[in-house]
Amino acid sequence: MEEHSKLIVVPWDFTVVAGHALAHAAKISRMTGKEITLLHIVEHEADLKILENAKVKLQQVAGEGTKKYNVPISADVIKGSIFTDISEYSNAKDAGLVVMGTHGMKGMQKLTGSWALKVLVKSKMPFIVVQDAPVDQERYHNIVFPIDFRGENKEKIKMAIFMGKFFESKIHLLVAESKDRNLAKKTNTNMNFAVKYLIQNNIEYDVHKVPNEKFAQRTIDFSQNMNADLILIMTTKNITMADYVMGASEQFIIANSSRIPVCCVNPKASFASVGQFMAG
Repeated sequence: MEEHSKLIVVPWDFTVVAGHALAHAAKISRMTGKEITLLHIVEHEADLKILENAKVKLQQVAGEGTKKYNVPISADVIKGSIFTDISEYSNAKDAGLVVMGTHGMKGMQKLTGSWALKVLVKSKMPFIVVQDAPVDQERYHNIVFPIDFRGENKEKIKMAIFMGKFFESKIHLLVAESKDRNLAKKTNTNMNFAVKYLIQNNIEYDVHKVPNEKFAQRTIDFSQNMNADLILIMTTKNITMADYVMGASEQFIIANSSRIPVCCVNPKASFASVGQFMAG
């Protein structure tokens, strides 16, 4: 999440899980001073009456939310598709974060893939995907940061430092140990990179090592056992239809049965530049 960005976008579909997303966004807004915009998307074919009714309803929700959470909340209704226009809207507004509710993997989504993953892979900013409301309106106390051999692991360190600074979060580096020497070397490089910048930014952290087999499930189990507030992951680079159908590991984590919120950083985002967060 960029410090200069002043906007948190919450996709709104008038469901309970959207309300959970707003509760998380309000928590983040209160700590960071970012404004919140509720975004509702109607179909391209919707007539003017449907559009105007949606605007009235959403303005009411925004007003009630402002009073409830005591943070600035606005509303916007556009025509489009949730699969493309949530990200396009957020990108155009230079939003720093999207907080989105999901029902997890249910019904036909088990065959077609998580719609949440389809939405967020087009974004330039991180998404936090939630299934439940936050436990409290204070800190994200413990954040799990899985580390494997992929080079793009380095890109999510910026978000870890952001959360550590604003929420005084403790970062739990969960390292996938591989028997393959080449993969183990790459993983160790990624771990050392993360440790270096966490130390430079005075972020509290621990290192935990687990076998790399079934790493997604191990990540969920570890997060549940330690009562984590958030899991921080990368989305698959160049994700394909096969990933949606067969299930990318991110999809499995996003829709986790433990219902732990997941922060997703897209490798297509401009997250490699971390200088403004790195003053040690």
